[in-house]
Amino acid sequence: MGDFEVIRDPLWDNIRLDGPAAALLDTAPMQRLRYVRQLGHAFLVYPGATHTRFEHALGAYHLTRRALAALEERGELTLVPEEDCVAARLAALLHDIGHYPFSHALEEAGFPHHEKLGVARLGREPLVSELGRVGVPRLGERIGQFITGQSRSPLRGLISGSLDLDKIDYLSRDARMCGVPYGAVDVDRLLASLTLIEVAPGIWELGVQEKGISALESLLFSKYQMYRNVYWHHAVRSATCMFKRAVRATVATGALSADSLADATDDALTERLSAADPTHLARAVHGRRLFKRALDLPASEIPAEREPWTRTRVDLLETVEDRLAEECGLSAGELLLDLPSNPSMLAVDLPLRTRTGTIERLTGQGRAGQFGLPHVAEELYQSARRLRIFTARPVTLDLTSARELIGCTALELDARLREGKKLLS
Repeated sequence: MGDFEVIRDPLWDNIRLDGPAAALLDTAPMQRLRYVRQLGHAFLVYPGATHTRFEHALGAYHLTRRALAALEERGELTLVPEEDCVAARLAALLHDIGHYPFSHALEEAGFPHHEKLGVARLGREPLVSELGRVGVPRLGERIGQFITGQSRSPLRGLISGSLDLDKIDYLSRDARMCGVPYGAVDVDRLLASLTLIEVAPGIWELGVQEKGISALESLLFSKYQMYRNVYWHHAVRSATCMFKRAVRATVATGALSADSLADATDDALTERLSAADPTHLARAVHGRRLFKRALDLPASEIPAEREPWTRTRVDLLETVEDRLAEECGLSAGELLLDLPSNPSMLAVDLPLRTRTGTIERLTGQGRAGQFGLPHVAEELYQSARRLRIFTARPVTLDLTSARELIGCTALELDARLREGKKLLS
């Protein structure tokens, strides 16, 4: 357990790995992440965005070690079993082992969530044997609970929650590699302000000291800026929509199995799609022949969603897209509708220890005039979201009335489609 290795990282400089982490790093599930880009198709807009899930996993592990060291220095880990500390460190390293190629596009396309796939990998070779050598009982199960947010450990918030260190690494790393100033987070201040707080008799949670509030606000605002300017950039979303449609079409033909997606890398999946995709959209994305915007509206100008059918009913979304394409004089697959969603983007729920020692809770309602960002979180979220329609060719028809579809339920849309009613007024 005394052995360690040091890896040079462009963001955090030296990352020190203990023996178990170094051994896990050499397993096939972790090595696959070297070939899975962190930001999917964002490199088509930001050429530097070719960094990988492997680098991000190292960064999350490094920040978790730093956080645990800070808590230990203040004597706050006395009530936490050493097994939980080991599991938290390794959960940070392994949290993306189930991740698909091309970021979250395949989850948007209706395939199982990567966390579920990652937990399944923990129970299979070679990870199950490697984790067994660490000597911590039920280590794979403990790590899985951390990854899914189901752990009862006070350290759960390091891996899943408002302050999870995964966010701090990906925001900082993504901004650095994209060459944008939006992802600046006061990392040192935030880590220094982490504390374990007793929220009920015998129940402890990860929280912040009052001195860390401004650093927490920097984290939330950076997240908003990165979503608005990088993750949901119009060209990135166009490529993502085309890619989703290509994968679903190829899986439907049987030329690509849904199970194989989680084992693929970016380049391997691109090669398979280029050969088998019946829509030819994958080849268009590879050559950066992206669909253009025919409609682009802020979320503030569209009806409130009564039901999020654009993300929960991918089959219905494709049917709506093809009906809209027909009404515009386009072929099926030549019109794509996009309304990206992440309702928890700016969510906050964690305890706060004030300077006087009292305990309060930071939530979406803020904190008595001192933590203002949550009060405007919904407005920021809506300003980052946009309803877009991308088309393969220019259209002359005004698509503005398509926004009314967002306010419909899936049942209402199903009925309109069955009755052959026009979707554009």
